[in-house]
Amino acid sequence: MHEGRRVDSERRRRRATKAIEEALREGGPLTATHIARRAGVDRSFFYRHRDLLQLLHTAAATPTGPQGTASVSRTSLQADLANALERNTRLTTRIRQLEKRLSEMLGDQAWRASGLGASADLDQPQRPITELEQHVVELHSQLEERTEELRAARAANRELTRSLNQGSQ
Repeated sequence: MHEGRRVDSERRRRRATKAIEEALREGGPLTATHIARRAGVDRSFFYRHRDLLQLLHTAAATPTGPQGTASVSRTSLQADLANALERNTRLTTRIRQLEKRLSEMLGDQAWRASGLGASADLDQPQRPITELEQHVVELHSQLEERTEELRAARAANRELTRSLNQGSQ
């Protein structure tokens, strides 16, 4: 009975090895499920025989295709796809930024060309107005100071007049 199990296990190992080699030659999928189905064994067979599982993983990582020609592995294709998607995202973001800038620039240009926008020489008359407004503020400040001084002088004058009037009586 022990001998029968050993012979059966060897036969299944040969079928699994042959299925891996055929899939590698033909460029078929190199997954435990696919190879197990192709060899007529259970998928757990590979996990009980670690050397076959290692052979399967090595074959899956080997970049060969039909008739031994070089091809890419599934992992490298997935990495390429991920990189392409990331680049696509970056380019889409950059395009949006450039479209926004272009839209703003065209909008400003159209606004100026329509005559509705403020003219470029509007700043010229604005400068003297600002200077005059600052001068008015300074003059108001001086006026307030002098008004306070005048009030103080009038109050002092009233006190002196009161004290002179009380001294003469």
